[in-house]
Amino acid sequence: MAGQKLKTPVINETCNPEWNDELTLSITDINVPINLAVYDRDTFTADDKMGEAEIDIRPYVECLRMGLENLPTGTVITRVQPSRTNCLSDESCCVWDNGRILQDMFLRLRNVECGEIEVQIEWINPPGCKGVF
Repeated sequence: MAGQKLKTPVINETCNPEWNDELTLSITDINVPINLAVYDRDTFTADDKMGEAEIDIRPYVECLRMGLENLPTGTVITRVQPSRTNCLSDESCCVWDNGRILQDMFLRLRNVECGEIEVQIEWINPPGCKGVF
């Protein structure tokens, strides 16, 4: 993921923005976390960094590697607990959803007094990709 930077649109006039955007990253090393940074956009000065968080995708990739098929929608495959070594603010579950595995997570922002961000991850194999296996 080195060098990849994605931006969401600016959401004006709110302290609790909701983006509902889909962003796609190319993962080359599952051991490298996804880094998120949240900024407050300023018109006349540099944008203020509001906090940052990391997504460890290894538990999610372990679920993918199980090769699961035909599970009932809503089946919890694994649970990841918050700890001092991750940014999770609550338990995060990898869940089977209509033939795909999703992981929803609430991340505590670091280097800020308070703040959280909600994220959902899903692995997508583009045509010609070997995937994580």
